[in-house]
Amino acid sequence: MKAKKKIAFICVHNSCRSQIAEALGKHLRGDEFDFYSAGTQTKPRINQDAVRLVKQLYGIDMEQS
Repeated sequence: MKAKKKIAFICVHNSCRSQIAEALGKHLRGDEFDFYSAGTQTKPRINQDAVRLVKQLYGIDMEQS
């Protein structure tokens, strides 16, 4: 089996944008790629508005992974 290519999303705090991109990537193409998110100045937790909106719009629980 061929190894999946890795895709990383980077933003400053890794608490919203990169986390959303990682969640959507895993949801849409997780069988083809390994997705990761990171930040240059990390925050202690994911932005709860992002968690709520992604759950509401896509049914994805960003806190489970």
